[in-house]
Amino acid sequence: MNPAQSERHALCNLFLEVGPDAPTLCEGWTTRDLAAHIIVRESRPDAAGGILLKPLATYGEKVRKSVAQRDWKSLVEGIRNGPPRLSPMRLTFLDRLTNTVEFFVHLEDVRRAQPNWQPRTLLDDLEKQLQTSITQGARLMARKSPCGLKLQITHGPLVLAKKGEPTVTVTGEVGELIMFVYGRQDHSSVELSGPDELVQAVKSTAFGV
Repeated sequence: MNPAQSERHALCNLFLEVGPDAPTLCEGWTTRDLAAHIIVRESRPDAAGGILLKPLATYGEKVRKSVAQRDWKSLVEGIRNGPPRLSPMRLTFLDRLTNTVEFFVHLEDVRRAQPNWQPRTLLDDLEKQLQTSITQGARLMARKSPCGLKLQITHGPLVLAKKGEPTVTVTGEVGELIMFVYGRQDHSSVELSGPDELVQAVKSTAFGV
């Protein structure tokens, strides 16, 4: 099973374990809200554009709220079953490329919002895909950084996320760096080095899409 599928099923299992009203790291969203977001992203291209494009955000949110009214188990099974049959997202290479980080982050959004959560050891295949994703996508995710930004993967490569001087370097395991550049700075286990004022600015930057 490719890592995107592993993370998808782990998230679905966790959804069923914690229920539809559990908190997440997505501000203002319960697990039901997050599940509806995933369904819209994968199966409602007419509304999914609202995730990225502000002019479509109102319509996208209206659709998401409608989807959120579905039966909880039906919502979760919809996620487990994946995108529609003819969607190109069903192709393994596209699934791995576009969904591994998506489901890793959202799984952690639920895990880390629960009391007494514990770090987990990532499987090698997942860790490798996350490293590929952050190497290829760091510049997009870090484009709002107020200064130069480097990501040092523990026991891995140094990734230049944004050119510029002075520079802040963020060091941590690849999964923690993913969480950091996806806007979950307060919930990632990393170390930052650089000028104090810029370190604080980077910590509060609205990273992500």
